Amino acid sequence: MSINSLGQLYFEHLQNPLMQRATKENEDTSVDTTQENQDELCLWEEKFENFVDVKVNGPASIGLDFSLHGFEHLYGIPQHAESHQLKNTGDGDAYRLYNLDVYGYKIHDKMGIYGSVPYLLAHKLGRTLGIFWLNASETLVEISTEPAVKYTLTQMGPVAAKQKVESRTDVRWMSESGIIDVFLLTGPTPSDVFRQYSYLTGTQAMPPLFSLGYHQCRWNYEDEQDVKAVDAGFDEHDIPYDVMWLDIEHTEGKRYFTWDKKRFPNPKRMQELLRSKKRKLVVISDPHIKVDPNYSVYAKAKEQGFFVRNHDGGDFEGVCWPGLSSYLDFTNPKVREWYSSLFAFSVYQGSTDILHVWNDMNEPSVFRGPELTMQKNAIHHGNWEHRELHNIYGFYQQMATAEGLIQRSKGKERPFVLTRSFFAGSQKYGAVWTGDNTAEWSYLKISVPMLLTLSITGISFCGADIGGFIGNPEAELLVRWYQAGAYQPFFRSHATKNTRRREPWLFGEKHTQLIREAIRERYALLPYWYSLFYFAHVASQPVMRPLWIEFPGELETFGVEDEYMLGSALLVHPVTEPKATVVDVFLPGSNEVWFDSKTFSHWKGACTVKIPVSLDTIPVFQRGGSVVPIKTTIGKSTGCMTDSPYGLRVALSTKGSAVGEVYLDDGHSFQYLHQKQFLHRKFSFSSGVLINSCADERGRYPSKCVVEQIFVLGLKKQPSSVTAHSSDGKAQPVAFTYCAKTSTLSLEKLSLNIGADWKVHIQ
Repeated sequence: MSINSLGQLYFEHLQNPLMQRATKENEDTSVDTTQENQDELCLWEEKFENFVDVKVNGPASIGLDFSLHGFEHLYGIPQHAESHQLKNTGDGDAYRLYNLDVYGYKIHDKMGIYGSVPYLLAHKLGRTLGIFWLNASETLVEISTEPAVKYTLTQMGPVAAKQKVESRTDVRWMSESGIIDVFLLTGPTPSDVFRQYSYLTGTQAMPPLFSLGYHQCRWNYEDEQDVKAVDAGFDEHDIPYDVMWLDIEHTEGKRYFTWDKKRFPNPKRMQELLRSKKRKLVVISDPHIKVDPNYSVYAKAKEQGFFVRNHDGGDFEGVCWPGLSSYLDFTNPKVREWYSSLFAFSVYQGSTDILHVWNDMNEPSVFRGPELTMQKNAIHHGNWEHRELHNIYGFYQQMATAEGLIQRSKGKERPFVLTRSFFAGSQKYGAVWTGDNTAEWSYLKISVPMLLTLSITGISFCGADIGGFIGNPEAELLVRWYQAGAYQPFFRSHATKNTRRREPWLFGEKHTQLIREAIRERYALLPYWYSLFYFAHVASQPVMRPLWIEFPGELETFGVEDEYMLGSALLVHPVTEPKATVVDVFLPGSNEVWFDSKTFSHWKGACTVKIPVSLDTIPVFQRGGSVVPIKTTIGKSTGCMTDSPYGLRVALSTKGSAVGEVYLDDGHSFQYLHQKQFLHRKFSFSSGVLINSCADERGRYPSKCVVEQIFVLGLKKQPSSVTAHSSDGKAQPVAFTYCAKTSTLSLEKLSLNIGADWKVHIQ
């Protein structure tokens, strides 16, 4: 890596405007009409449509370039509706990092949308690097790749015939303001870079287990009866779900922390109904506060001076959902502390401990503002202009919200907070999503690279609105989106108002059954999902991974973005084309073997296979050499599955071995952290013996759960006997069935405690 090899290092000196300099020098302050002086005056004032941006500090931009030698594959700098691998920008726009409310954003566009993470990764055979440009002002990133060139005799003559110029990618960062504060992460492996980045920004928060289940949302469920009917519909159609969501209409005139008394006269009763089925409620809380002296939140914030100010000193006011609104200054620690206190049960009347929060419109969105956001010369705490910290505004709201939910439980319970706007480090406070997408196949397809990019930049808890937020999906698209979403970290259906209702049972029994199966697959894999989030939390490893992360030495994986790994064990290839009958799936690894998760058919790696698909097919493959824990019984919600039995899918490698892990705790508290109340178990299979052993001696957690089912995939011959051996030396024969066609051994009706040491011998 070379720094400033193109000479693009740039920064401004703080200077006074021309008119101010003239006054200080006691010169004639009459307006100088020369073109040079007119151009200089424009540096302190810029007009955008009907807005005038007064720059009190004048021009303040900074820039720097980096040359990455031997690198052609770059990734990162979300959020854009673009390919996973970053493209050259020489013939078009630079990648823009500027958080904006973009309704129905364009795809394959480098425009800024809801969030910004100024961090990119470069990868080549044998090396991964990272560049973290810590700047929250508007930022542009230019990328130019020069491919490797091998000179020939006719070009260079005999002396140069064997010369080769290696490839190089130049990256230029340009920010409107701030200081040059950049971190170079030297790897050398992808895992090393993830760990190094986590030292700077933190790891993914450990989510409460319910938040990994299915979420049902729309703008808006109309009233308590509507919520009750939708909740009952899931039970009637035997579809599990965990969280009901309420958008802005649940409030009294879009006043957050209130309830519409006509539509939701008894919110606690509604929450108790959900609690009885071990489900949760999420409500929205945006950063704009309705200007209304009779609204206690506004009145108190106004009294304390907690709003963002105009550059002339008064409170900044803009239009959003409630009408005229002021915007809380979340950059002020006192404002964050006060905002957190609003979630206390004694303050937020009608709330209970099953209520969690959704931060939306926090770019921030200002309907009549420049680019639908706040003027850059608005003033924050410490007299910082908004231009200096625009991209971090939403980050601070999510921080304050998460802290408020923790405080209301006296530090005992993990919060769930979804945010639309985000920055580097947002992973510490909850989940993000891809915003206002559209019910079209192209948006389903682009969601995969968008989520992969978020995942490698620290934000593992991410997802896209199932079915598309805008428009009305056809039944086939909706089914395919549920199938894709079931294998993505944040799993929520959402739709804007004035769209047709799209609860899973409204598209005919055939499609209801397919959606039911997809959601149930998600719930069966919850032990694996939860374990992956634990590893993201403690070891900064992404949950959803592009193939090049798991196979960094295979060039063929570097540009793949239509399939991905969940952890190291499962490869997922969502079907994202209409009326598909076959998909081409690339199975990496010349020494790997891959098993179809449904049929148990298997293929050697390092090849592309054509997989026939019908509407009930979700192409998922388990990697040989892995053990995946599952739940064998599906309940109405995650809370109903706490003590349900486990199963193990043991997929043997070409050498006949396999390893895997499972992590479990109470699923909701911080006891795993403070009291080490958790179980972390390791499963290993070798030489015909499956062993369950402790992976972390620090953890202690009493679990009633048992392993009742084990599938061993890739066992080449039928065993003569199977026995289970407990830690006290007792042996017990195990009934089994063997399928020669698929080389699969099935062990059923077991009762092996998940938290105890034991062995299963296959002879």
